[in-house]
Amino acid sequence: MLSSHTVLDLRPYASGHAPSHVVDAHSPEDAATRALGLDLVRTGQPGTLQAKVYIQSAGRRDITVRLYTKGHIGAL
Repeated sequence: MLSSHTVLDLRPYASGHAPSHVVDAHSPEDAATRALGLDLVRTGQPGTLQAKVYIQSAGRRDITVRLYTKGHIGAL
């Protein structure tokens, strides 16, 4: 089942503008792929944060999920 997600682009070149995209998706990761063309994960270091995804549900508060680039586990 698809639900509505708002994807906020936090990549460095978007700084100050933070464009957002509203998409229907199966998960926050799917929403980021559809909106930004990126394959992101839910865990990562603060410096690898790429997007915030807000999941909208009728009658409930939005849920926020932070998504990070892959492949930086253990890298400092």
